[in-house]
Amino acid sequence: MAATPFCEVVEAQGHLVDSHIMEQIFDTVVEFGGRFEVEEFAIGRTNSDPSRLRLRVEASSDEQLEKMLSQLLGLGCSLAESGEAELKTAERDQCAPEDFYSTTNQRTQVRHGGHWIEVGNQRMDAMVVVRDGAAVCKRLRDIKAGDPIVVGMKGIRVIPEPKERDRQGFAFMSNEISSERQVETAVAQTAALIRHARTEGKKIVAVAGPVVVHTGGAAAFGKLIRDGWIDAVLAGNALAVHDIEAALFGTSLGVRTTDGRQEEHGHRNHMRAINAINNAGGIAEAVKSGRLTRGVMYECVKAGIPFVLAGSLRDDGPLPEVITDMNAAQDAYAEQLRGAGVVLCLSSMLHSIAAGNMLPAWVKVVCVDINPAVPTKVADRGTGHALGVVTDVGLFLDLLSRKLAPALQ
Repeated sequence: MAATPFCEVVEAQGHLVDSHIMEQIFDTVVEFGGRFEVEEFAIGRTNSDPSRLRLRVEASSDEQLEKMLSQLLGLGCSLAESGEAELKTAERDQCAPEDFYSTTNQRTQVRHGGHWIEVGNQRMDAMVVVRDGAAVCKRLRDIKAGDPIVVGMKGIRVIPEPKERDRQGFAFMSNEISSERQVETAVAQTAALIRHARTEGKKIVAVAGPVVVHTGGAAAFGKLIRDGWIDAVLAGNALAVHDIEAALFGTSLGVRTTDGRQEEHGHRNHMRAINAINNAGGIAEAVKSGRLTRGVMYECVKAGIPFVLAGSLRDDGPLPEVITDMNAAQDAYAEQLRGAGVVLCLSSMLHSIAAGNMLPAWVKVVCVDINPAVPTKVADRGTGHALGVVTDVGLFLDLLSRKLAPALQ
Protein backbone atom coordinates (compact mmCIF):
# COMPACT_ATOMS: atom_id res chain seq x y z
CA MET A 1 0.00 0.00 0.00
CA ALA A 2 1.47 3.35 -0.96
CA ALA A 3 2.20 5.69 1.90
CA THR A 4 -0.19 8.64 2.25
CA PRO A 5 -0.66 11.36 4.88
CA PHE A 6 -4.01 9.77 5.75
CA CYS A 7 -3.07 6.37 7.12
CA GLU A 8 -2.62 4.70 10.49
CA VAL A 9 -1.65 1.29 11.83
CA VAL A 10 -4.13 -0.24 14.25
CA GLU A 11 -4.03 -3.39 16.36
CA ALA A 12 -6.76 -5.58 17.81
CA GLN A 13 -6.69 -8.60 20.09
CA GLY A 14 -9.36 -11.00 21.32
CA HIS A 15 -11.80 -13.55 19.91
CA LEU A 16 -11.83 -11.71 16.59
CA VAL A 17 -13.11 -14.62 14.48
CA ASP A 18 -15.75 -16.12 16.82
CA SER A 19 -17.27 -12.73 17.53
CA HIS A 20 -17.17 -11.71 13.83
CA ILE A 21 -15.23 -8.64 14.93
CA MET A 22 -12.55 -9.01 12.27
CA GLU A 23 -15.07 -8.89 9.43
CA GLN A 24 -16.71 -5.87 11.09
CA ILE A 25 -13.32 -4.16 11.13
CA PHE A 26 -12.81 -4.83 7.44
CA ASP A 27 -16.38 -3.75 6.60
CA THR A 28 -15.94 -0.51 8.55
CA VAL A 29 -12.83 0.45 6.59
CA VAL A 30 -14.62 -0.19 3.29
CA GLU A 31 -17.75 1.63 4.49
CA PHE A 32 -15.71 4.80 5.01
CA GLY A 33 -14.22 4.53 1.54
CA GLY A 34 -10.87 3.37 2.86
CA ARG A 35 -8.46 0.57 2.15
CA PHE A 36 -6.66 -1.83 4.43
CA GLU A 37 -3.63 -4.07 4.43
CA VAL A 38 -3.18 -6.87 6.95
CA GLU A 39 0.35 -6.63 8.27
CA GLU A 40 0.02 -9.44 10.79
CA PHE A 41 -2.66 -11.93 11.87
CA ALA A 42 -2.38 -14.78 14.36
CA ILE A 43 -5.46 -16.85 15.15
CA GLY A 44 -6.12 -18.25 18.62
CA ARG A 45 -6.35 -22.02 18.61
CA THR A 46 -8.27 -22.60 21.86
CA ASN A 47 -11.09 -20.94 23.82
CA SER A 48 -8.58 -19.07 25.96
CA ASP A 49 -6.17 -18.05 23.19
CA PRO A 50 -6.87 -14.61 21.70
CA SER A 51 -6.33 -13.79 18.05
CA ARG A 52 -4.14 -10.82 17.11
CA LEU A 53 -4.51 -8.47 14.16
CA ARG A 54 -2.27 -5.64 12.94
CA LEU A 55 -3.80 -3.59 10.15
CA ARG A 56 -2.72 -0.57 8.12
CA VAL A 57 -5.73 1.53 7.15
CA GLU A 58 -5.90 4.35 4.64
CA ALA A 59 -8.53 7.01 3.95
CA SER A 60 -9.01 9.70 1.33
CA SER A 61 -8.88 12.56 3.82
CA ASP A 62 -7.89 13.26 7.39
CA GLU A 63 -11.56 13.78 8.29
CA GLN A 64 -12.54 10.39 6.86
CA LEU A 65 -9.64 8.76 8.67
CA GLU A 66 -10.73 10.26 11.99
CA LYS A 67 -14.29 9.03 11.51
CA MET A 68 -13.06 5.58 10.50
CA LEU A 69 -10.72 5.33 13.49
CA SER A 70 -13.53 6.38 15.81
CA GLN A 71 -15.61 3.42 14.63
CA LEU A 72 -12.66 1.03 14.69
CA LEU A 73 -11.90 2.02 18.27
CA GLY A 74 -15.33 0.79 19.33
CA LEU A 75 -14.55 -2.56 17.71
CA GLY A 76 -11.47 -3.03 19.85
CA CYS A 77 -8.82 -1.49 17.59
CA SER A 78 -6.19 0.80 19.06
CA LEU A 79 -3.49 2.82 17.39
CA ALA A 80 -0.32 0.74 17.23
CA GLU A 81 1.85 3.61 18.41
CA SER A 82 -0.70 5.76 20.20
CA GLY A 83 1.36 6.76 23.22
CA GLU A 84 -0.32 8.32 26.23
CA ALA A 85 -3.97 9.31 26.35
CA GLU A 86 -4.35 13.03 25.72
CA LEU A 87 -6.06 15.02 28.47
CA LYS A 88 -7.71 18.42 28.38
CA THR A 89 -9.17 20.27 31.32
CA ALA A 90 -12.88 21.08 31.50
CA GLU A 91 -13.29 24.85 31.72
CA ARG A 92 -16.85 24.86 33.08
CA ASP A 93 -19.25 22.54 34.90
CA GLN A 94 -21.18 20.24 32.53
CA CYS A 95 -18.95 21.29 29.60
CA ALA A 96 -16.32 19.00 28.08
CA PRO A 97 -13.68 19.88 25.48
CA GLU A 98 -15.16 19.58 21.99
CA ASP A 99 -12.93 16.66 21.00
CA PHE A 100 -13.77 14.55 24.08
CA TYR A 101 -13.75 10.78 23.70
CA SER A 102 -17.29 9.38 23.98
CA THR A 103 -17.33 6.00 25.66
CA THR A 104 -18.99 2.74 24.65
CA ASN A 105 -20.33 0.16 27.10
CA GLN A 106 -17.33 -2.12 26.42
CA ARG A 107 -14.38 -2.60 28.75
CA THR A 108 -12.05 0.33 28.22
CA GLN A 109 -8.48 1.14 29.20
CA VAL A 110 -6.51 4.38 28.86
CA ARG A 111 -2.74 4.74 28.87
CA HIS A 112 -1.54 7.17 31.52
CA GLY A 113 1.78 7.46 33.29
CA GLY A 114 3.21 4.64 31.21
CA HIS A 115 0.53 2.16 32.29
CA TRP A 116 -2.81 0.95 30.92
CA ILE A 117 -5.52 1.88 33.43
CA GLU A 118 -8.92 0.17 33.56
CA VAL A 119 -11.77 2.68 33.28
CA GLY A 120 -14.23 2.38 36.15
CA ASN A 121 -18.02 2.71 36.15
CA GLN A 122 -18.09 1.73 32.47
CA ARG A 123 -21.12 2.95 30.53
CA MET A 124 -21.91 4.33 27.09
CA ASP A 125 -22.11 8.00 26.10
CA ALA A 126 -19.85 9.22 28.89
CA MET A 127 -16.48 10.97 29.22
CA VAL A 128 -13.34 9.49 30.79
CA VAL A 129 -11.85 11.54 33.62
CA VAL A 130 -8.31 10.67 34.75
CA ARG A 131 -7.15 11.81 38.17
CA ASP A 132 -4.66 10.49 40.74
CA GLY A 133 -3.79 7.45 38.63
CA ALA A 134 -7.43 6.36 38.22
CA ALA A 135 -9.83 6.64 35.28
CA VAL A 136 -13.62 6.71 35.55
CA CYS A 137 -16.62 7.33 33.28
CA LYS A 138 -18.57 10.48 34.08
CA ARG A 139 -21.76 11.72 32.47
CA LEU A 140 -21.72 15.16 30.89
CA ARG A 141 -23.93 16.59 33.62
CA ASP A 142 -21.45 15.34 36.25
CA ILE A 143 -18.41 17.02 34.69
CA LYS A 144 -16.86 19.71 36.91
CA ALA A 145 -14.57 22.55 35.96
CA GLY A 146 -10.99 21.35 36.27
CA ASP A 147 -11.72 17.69 35.42
CA PRO A 148 -8.93 16.19 33.22
CA ILE A 149 -10.88 14.61 30.33
CA VAL A 150 -9.59 12.16 27.71
CA VAL A 151 -9.78 13.64 24.22
CA GLY A 152 -9.04 12.29 20.77
CA MET A 153 -8.28 8.62 20.23
CA LYS A 154 -4.69 8.18 21.38
CA GLY A 155 -3.92 5.92 24.30
CA ILE A 156 -7.39 4.32 24.34
CA ARG A 157 -8.04 0.60 24.21
CA VAL A 158 -11.55 -0.89 23.93
CA ILE A 159 -11.99 -4.60 24.66
CA PRO A 160 -15.24 -5.97 23.13
CA GLU A 161 -17.01 -8.79 24.90
CA PRO A 162 -16.19 -12.09 23.18
CA LYS A 163 -18.87 -14.28 21.70
CA GLU A 164 -19.26 -17.34 23.92
CA ARG A 165 -18.04 -20.71 22.65
CA ASP A 166 -20.72 -22.41 24.77
CA ARG A 167 -18.74 -21.62 27.90
CA GLN A 168 -20.81 -22.66 30.94
CA GLY A 169 -23.71 -23.31 28.56
CA PHE A 170 -24.41 -19.61 28.01
CA ALA A 171 -23.69 -19.32 24.31
CA PHE A 172 -27.39 -18.59 23.78
CA MET A 173 -26.71 -14.99 24.82
CA SER A 174 -26.19 -13.87 21.25
CA ASN A 175 -28.90 -11.27 20.53
CA GLU A 176 -31.31 -13.91 19.24
CA ILE A 177 -34.99 -13.00 19.36
CA SER A 178 -36.66 -16.28 20.22
CA SER A 179 -40.19 -17.20 19.23
CA GLU A 180 -42.89 -18.24 21.67
CA ARG A 181 -42.38 -21.93 21.04
CA GLN A 182 -38.89 -21.58 22.57
CA VAL A 183 -40.06 -20.00 25.82
CA GLU A 184 -39.43 -23.07 28.01
CA THR A 185 -35.87 -23.31 26.72
CA ALA A 186 -35.35 -19.60 27.29
CA VAL A 187 -36.73 -19.92 30.83
CA ALA A 188 -34.37 -22.82 31.62
CA GLN A 189 -31.40 -20.87 30.27
CA THR A 190 -32.42 -17.74 32.17
CA ALA A 191 -32.73 -19.73 35.39
CA ALA A 192 -29.23 -21.15 34.87
CA LEU A 193 -27.91 -17.67 34.19
CA ILE A 194 -29.51 -16.34 37.38
CA ARG A 195 -28.05 -19.15 39.47
CA HIS A 196 -24.62 -18.52 37.96
CA ALA A 197 -24.83 -14.81 38.79
CA ARG A 198 -25.83 -15.60 42.33
CA THR A 199 -22.87 -17.95 42.85
CA GLU A 200 -20.60 -15.13 41.65
CA GLY A 201 -22.10 -12.77 44.20
CA LYS A 202 -23.71 -10.54 41.59
CA LYS A 203 -27.14 -8.93 41.78
CA ILE A 204 -30.26 -9.89 39.84
CA VAL A 205 -32.24 -6.75 38.99
CA ALA A 206 -35.73 -6.66 37.48
CA VAL A 207 -36.95 -3.79 35.29
CA ALA A 208 -40.72 -4.19 35.10
CA GLY A 209 -43.72 -2.55 33.45
CA PRO A 210 -47.44 -2.65 34.34
CA VAL A 211 -48.00 -5.42 31.79
CA VAL A 212 -46.64 -7.75 34.47
CA VAL A 213 -49.85 -7.05 36.40
CA HIS A 214 -52.19 -7.01 33.37
CA THR A 215 -51.00 -10.48 32.27
CA GLY A 216 -51.39 -12.03 35.70
CA GLY A 217 -47.65 -12.22 36.33
CA ALA A 218 -47.63 -10.34 39.64
CA ALA A 219 -48.02 -13.49 41.77
CA ALA A 220 -45.10 -15.24 40.08
CA PHE A 221 -43.01 -12.07 40.20
CA GLY A 222 -43.80 -11.75 43.89
CA LYS A 223 -42.76 -15.37 44.44
CA LEU A 224 -39.37 -14.69 42.81
CA ILE A 225 -38.92 -11.78 45.22
CA ARG A 226 -40.11 -13.80 48.20
CA ASP A 227 -37.82 -16.71 47.32
CA GLY A 228 -34.81 -14.41 47.26
CA TRP A 229 -34.04 -14.29 43.54
CA ILE A 230 -34.55 -10.55 42.95
CA ASP A 231 -32.24 -7.97 44.54
CA ALA A 232 -33.87 -4.78 43.24
CA VAL A 233 -36.93 -3.71 41.23
CA LEU A 234 -36.80 -0.77 38.83
CA ALA A 235 -40.08 0.49 37.43
CA GLY A 236 -42.35 3.48 36.97
CA ASN A 237 -45.43 4.75 38.72
CA ALA A 238 -47.69 2.54 36.57
CA LEU A 239 -46.37 -0.83 37.77
CA ALA A 240 -46.77 0.13 41.41
CA VAL A 241 -50.22 1.71 40.95
CA HIS A 242 -51.68 -1.20 39.00
CA ASP A 243 -50.09 -3.73 41.35
CA ILE A 244 -51.58 -1.96 44.37
CA GLU A 245 -54.94 -1.55 42.60
CA ALA A 246 -55.01 -5.31 41.98
CA ALA A 247 -54.07 -6.02 45.58
CA LEU A 248 -56.67 -3.67 47.09
CA PHE A 249 -59.57 -3.92 44.65
CA GLY A 250 -58.95 -6.98 42.48
CA THR A 251 -58.75 -4.95 39.27
CA SER A 252 -56.05 -3.70 36.93
CA LEU A 253 -57.02 -0.56 35.01
CA GLY A 254 -60.56 -1.27 36.16
CA VAL A 255 -60.60 -4.80 34.69
CA ARG A 256 -61.18 -7.66 37.13
CA THR A 257 -58.10 -9.89 37.38
CA THR A 258 -60.25 -12.96 38.06
CA ASP A 259 -62.35 -13.03 34.88
CA GLY A 260 -61.12 -10.16 32.69
CA ARG A 261 -64.44 -8.30 32.84
CA GLN A 262 -64.80 -4.58 33.37
CA GLU A 263 -65.65 -3.66 36.95
CA GLU A 264 -68.49 -1.18 37.35
CA HIS A 265 -66.93 2.21 38.08
CA GLY A 266 -63.59 0.38 37.97
CA HIS A 267 -61.99 3.20 35.97
CA ARG A 268 -61.45 5.08 39.23
CA ASN A 269 -59.77 2.22 41.08
CA HIS A 270 -56.25 3.25 40.16
CA MET A 271 -56.92 6.68 41.71
CA ARG A 272 -58.43 4.98 44.76
CA ALA A 273 -55.21 2.95 45.05
CA ILE A 274 -53.04 6.08 44.96
CA ASN A 275 -55.34 7.76 47.48
CA ALA A 276 -55.12 4.78 49.83
CA ILE A 277 -51.31 4.82 49.77
CA ASN A 278 -51.27 8.59 50.30
CA ASN A 279 -53.53 8.16 53.33
CA ALA A 280 -51.25 5.45 54.70
CA GLY A 281 -48.19 7.67 54.27
CA GLY A 282 -46.48 5.56 51.62
CA ILE A 283 -46.12 2.00 50.38
CA ALA A 284 -44.01 0.75 53.29
CA GLU A 285 -46.39 2.32 55.77
CA ALA A 286 -49.38 0.69 54.00
CA VAL A 287 -47.70 -2.69 54.42
CA LYS A 288 -46.84 -2.02 58.06
CA SER A 289 -50.41 -0.96 58.88
CA GLY A 290 -51.94 -3.99 57.15
CA ARG A 291 -53.64 -1.95 54.44
CA LEU A 292 -51.52 -3.58 51.72
CA THR A 293 -51.22 -7.34 52.15
CA ARG A 294 -50.14 -8.75 48.79
CA GLY A 295 -48.61 -7.93 45.42
CA VAL A 296 -45.21 -7.04 44.01
CA MET A 297 -44.70 -3.90 46.09
CA TYR A 298 -45.82 -5.74 49.22
CA GLU A 299 -43.23 -8.46 48.59
CA CYS A 300 -40.50 -5.86 48.01
CA VAL A 301 -41.24 -4.23 51.36
CA LYS A 302 -41.49 -7.55 53.23
CA ALA A 303 -38.26 -8.85 51.68
CA GLY A 304 -36.48 -5.57 52.35
CA ILE A 305 -35.26 -5.19 48.76
CA PRO A 306 -34.97 -1.71 47.22
CA PHE A 307 -37.32 -0.50 44.52
CA VAL A 308 -37.00 2.62 42.39
CA LEU A 309 -40.06 4.20 40.77
CA ALA A 310 -39.19 6.72 38.04
CA GLY A 311 -41.86 9.24 37.13
CA SER A 312 -43.09 10.37 33.72
CA LEU A 313 -45.21 13.14 32.26
CA ARG A 314 -48.30 10.92 32.02
CA ASP A 315 -48.35 9.69 35.63
CA ASP A 316 -51.49 9.95 37.74
CA GLY A 317 -50.79 10.88 41.34
CA PRO A 318 -48.05 9.88 41.43
CA LEU A 319 -47.39 7.63 44.41
CA PRO A 320 -45.31 9.23 47.20
CA GLU A 321 -42.25 7.09 46.41
CA VAL A 322 -42.11 8.07 42.71
CA ILE A 323 -39.03 10.13 41.84
CA THR A 324 -40.23 12.94 39.58
CA ASP A 325 -36.80 14.53 39.07
CA MET A 326 -35.47 12.69 35.99
CA ASN A 327 -31.81 13.22 36.90
CA ALA A 328 -32.42 11.87 40.40
CA ALA A 329 -34.36 8.91 38.96
CA GLN A 330 -31.48 8.09 36.60
CA ASP A 331 -29.03 8.25 39.49
CA ALA A 332 -31.22 5.92 41.58
CA TYR A 333 -31.51 3.42 38.70
CA ALA A 334 -27.75 3.50 38.13
CA GLU A 335 -27.06 2.89 41.82
CA GLN A 336 -29.21 -0.25 41.90
CA LEU A 337 -27.73 -1.53 38.62
CA ARG A 338 -24.20 -1.31 40.01
CA GLY A 339 -22.94 -4.83 40.65
CA ALA A 340 -25.66 -6.49 38.56
CA GLY A 341 -24.90 -9.79 36.89
CA VAL A 342 -28.33 -10.32 35.30
CA VAL A 343 -31.02 -7.77 34.46
CA LEU A 344 -34.54 -9.02 33.67
CA CYS A 345 -36.40 -6.53 31.47
CA LEU A 346 -40.08 -7.39 31.78
CA SER A 347 -42.38 -5.67 29.25
CA SER A 348 -41.23 -2.11 29.74
CA MET A 349 -39.63 -0.68 26.62
CA LEU A 350 -38.58 2.77 27.82
CA HIS A 351 -37.31 1.69 31.23
CA SER A 352 -35.53 -1.31 29.68
CA ILE A 353 -33.73 0.84 27.12
CA ALA A 354 -32.83 3.34 29.84
CA ALA A 355 -31.42 0.60 32.06
CA GLY A 356 -29.53 -0.92 29.14
CA ASN A 357 -27.87 2.42 28.44
CA MET A 358 -26.50 2.43 31.99
CA LEU A 359 -25.02 -1.07 31.86
CA PRO A 360 -21.58 -2.25 30.80
CA ALA A 361 -21.63 -4.76 27.96
CA TRP A 362 -20.71 -7.76 30.12
CA VAL A 363 -23.94 -7.68 32.16
CA LYS A 364 -26.43 -10.26 30.86
CA VAL A 365 -29.83 -8.86 29.91
CA VAL A 366 -32.97 -10.95 29.37
CA CYS A 367 -35.68 -8.89 27.66
CA VAL A 368 -39.20 -10.37 27.67
CA ASP A 369 -41.99 -8.79 25.64
CA ILE A 370 -44.86 -9.92 23.43
CA ASN A 371 -43.75 -7.27 20.90
CA PRO A 372 -40.56 -8.42 19.12
CA ALA A 373 -39.61 -4.80 18.44
CA VAL A 374 -38.86 -4.24 22.14
CA PRO A 375 -36.04 -6.78 22.65
CA THR A 376 -34.71 -5.77 19.24
CA LYS A 377 -34.54 -2.13 20.33
CA VAL A 378 -32.84 -3.08 23.61
CA ALA A 379 -30.20 -5.07 21.71
CA ASP A 380 -29.77 -2.35 19.08
CA ARG A 381 -29.02 0.24 21.74
CA GLY A 382 -25.73 -1.51 22.41
CA THR A 383 -26.75 -4.03 25.04
CA GLY A 384 -24.55 -6.69 23.50
CA HIS A 385 -25.40 -9.70 25.64
CA ALA A 386 -29.18 -9.44 25.43
CA LEU A 387 -31.50 -12.42 25.09
CA GLY A 388 -34.84 -11.50 23.57
CA VAL A 389 -37.81 -13.66 24.50
CA VAL A 390 -40.99 -12.94 22.55
CA THR A 391 -43.81 -14.22 24.72
CA ASP A 392 -46.42 -13.26 27.31
CA VAL A 393 -44.52 -11.93 30.32
CA GLY A 394 -47.00 -13.50 32.74
CA LEU A 395 -46.34 -16.94 31.27
CA PHE A 396 -42.58 -16.36 31.36
CA LEU A 397 -42.61 -15.31 35.03
CA ASP A 398 -44.82 -18.26 36.00
CA LEU A 399 -42.45 -20.73 34.35
CA LEU A 400 -39.37 -19.00 35.78
CA SER A 401 -40.72 -18.96 39.34
CA ARG A 402 -41.43 -22.68 39.05
CA LYS A 403 -37.98 -23.38 37.63
CA LEU A 404 -36.12 -21.58 40.41
CA ALA A 405 -36.13 -23.08 43.87
CA PRO A 406 -35.89 -20.66 46.79
CA ALA A 407 -32.45 -19.07 46.96
CA LEU A 408 -30.09 -20.33 49.65
CA GLN A 409 -29.87 -17.87 52.48
